[in-house]
Amino acid sequence: RRRVTNMAGKVGKQSRGTAGSGFANRKGPAGQEEEEQALQAVLIADSFSRRFFPISKDQPRALFPLANVAMIDYTLEFLTATGVQETFVFCCWMSNKIKEHLLKSKWCRPTSPNTVHIITSELYRSLGDVLRDVDAKTLVRSDFLLVYGDVVSNIDVTQALQEHRNRRKAEKNISVMTMIFKESSPGHRSRCKEDDVIVAVDSKSNQVLHYQKTYGLQKLQFPMNIFHSGSDEIEVRHDLLDCHISICSPQVAELFTDNFDYQTRNDFVRGLLVNEEILGNQIHMHVTGHEYGARVSNLLMYDVVSSDIVRRWVYPLTPEMNFTDQEGQACTHSRHNVYRGAGVSLGHGSQMVENVLIGQGTNIGANCHISNSVIGNNCTIGDNVILDRAYIWNNVCIANNSHIKQSVLCDNVEVKEGVTLNPQCVLAFNVVIGANVTLPEGTVVSMHHPDEEDKEDEDEFLSDDAEVSNSQAKTKLKAFSTAAVGTEGKGYIWRASSLTEEEELTQCLWDLELNPDPESDSESEMSEGSHDLDSRGVSPELDDVNVFQVEVLGTLQRGMEENIGCDNLVLEINSLKYAYNITLKEVMQILTKVVLEFPFQQQGPELTASQYSTILTPLLKRWAPVFKNYIKRAQDHLDCLSAIEEFFLDHDSHWSAMVKVNQCAASFT
Repeated sequence: RRRVTNMAGKVGKQSRGTAGSGFANRKGPAGQEEEEQALQAVLIADSFSRRFFPISKDQPRALFPLANVAMIDYTLEFLTATGVQETFVFCCWMSNKIKEHLLKSKWCRPTSPNTVHIITSELYRSLGDVLRDVDAKTLVRSDFLLVYGDVVSNIDVTQALQEHRNRRKAEKNISVMTMIFKESSPGHRSRCKEDDVIVAVDSKSNQVLHYQKTYGLQKLQFPMNIFHSGSDEIEVRHDLLDCHISICSPQVAELFTDNFDYQTRNDFVRGLLVNEEILGNQIHMHVTGHEYGARVSNLLMYDVVSSDIVRRWVYPLTPEMNFTDQEGQACTHSRHNVYRGAGVSLGHGSQMVENVLIGQGTNIGANCHISNSVIGNNCTIGDNVILDRAYIWNNVCIANNSHIKQSVLCDNVEVKEGVTLNPQCVLAFNVVIGANVTLPEGTVVSMHHPDEEDKEDEDEFLSDDAEVSNSQAKTKLKAFSTAAVGTEGKGYIWRASSLTEEEELTQCLWDLELNPDPESDSESEMSEGSHDLDSRGVSPELDDVNVFQVEVLGTLQRGMEENIGCDNLVLEINSLKYAYNITLKEVMQILTKVVLEFPFQQQGPELTASQYSTILTPLLKRWAPVFKNYIKRAQDHLDCLSAIEEFFLDHDSHWSAMVKVNQCAASFT
């Protein structure tokens, strides 16, 4: 039976209760019959971003070679080793290349313990779109693993999975996600700035109470409600690396469907933590200390993870022991972590110092010095070449007397004699660097001109299996800069000026490059205890609050005119809340203010106290279910009363109406 199937556009909507086979009966601990279902996984083989441009213009990120093995193979190896029996691979960009790779791999063999389905769509723009499709097609039957196709891990999630299932059984499916973290001290080489997080967690239950990325922040603030959550002991941890591995219940896909503004996992986590008391869902965490888990989110992490694989930190995922079934992957391992593939030729006087992997058919000249580097298959290295932390992909030619340090050279690159690549250079596919050229640190060279980033190119990037031949034809008309790449060189320099302002400020190929706004310090020093809407700390800008208030007013007005039910009003308000990143406390304050001002909006400011009370009372009764959705705790009720008090302090001529308002507010609990 073929183990890989293409499900693009072929999987229809099924009932949630009859989503397929994979069921087996077993006796539970209490003797009752339980259904044990095959463990499934959702693998996202698309980053939905241009983070690795221009490299990913020619090769999908999931197929980048990591220690001469495609990234997605490490992810599938991890999933299979941890007991996953069915994996859904979702992809959009260059999906034909991913399908071709998987069909040739061991995952398509009848003996594979992990059945892989490839699902493609031109409509996928985010993780949220994928999970909404998972829900629409009813693909998952029980708890499943959620990972990206650039995750490398040897973590055994069996214990975490069992803890997740036990919590769901004990708490009636309240826990919907368990996030996997690895202990990693701040500043550790495996941590990059964009993945630095701070987590507040209940020490006894491992329930996540607060999750926040910390890059660019000078100071951190925590919502006070997490310390009033009833937990006896709370840990605030900054020694964790997010492995980007999540154990999810089927409700996760449903929640993405119900909340269309969830686009990323961060959106989902933030939404659930802020609205736990409304949605009734919880997120937990599992921490591992000695196992390995990391996501190759940029070239800095590519450097780190490649090095860790060669240094055997990801055991048993080592170059000589895994993926040997693939053509050209067999190699020998000798001391100092030197790996050599079949047919490698090493010239006289050349040294492979330590942590070096050389692919099959590669020829290395005389008197070369190679350390902490990975060289792909069928490469040619000249004489007197120095490679340090160099990542050379397949079919690369490097001429004599070249010096390459901490750089990436993609397939079919040619480097002429006497070239020097300073740290963090990138030579994309088919680039040629002329003789005696020195590239400054951080130089990126591609055969694609940076001016290609127009509307047509955007559509091309997002479409399924779009070809880049048209853009290549355009670039042929533009001359290469001989001053940059040499007289014999071929390629265009990608500079920061070719990026949008947002991309330039927030990310580059190697890691985040943040320039924090000096005003952020003063903003973060605002009083945490202030109840003023003007004192917002880490909340959104005041403009967003004003817009949110106007939108809520419009929603209530439309509700009156069209007789919309309170349940639908709550859905609209929640959508606005997520869209403008409004806290629950602010929703309560703004909703209260809008309702109390509603009579003035309808009849004008000349209303007497008696007239105001007559109009307002039926409105409060009509919208009481809306308030009840946001008043779940005593603190919520206090926030509502505080907003009422603030309103009548500003409208003291209508103070007498406050008695009836408070009487109505008492019914909200």
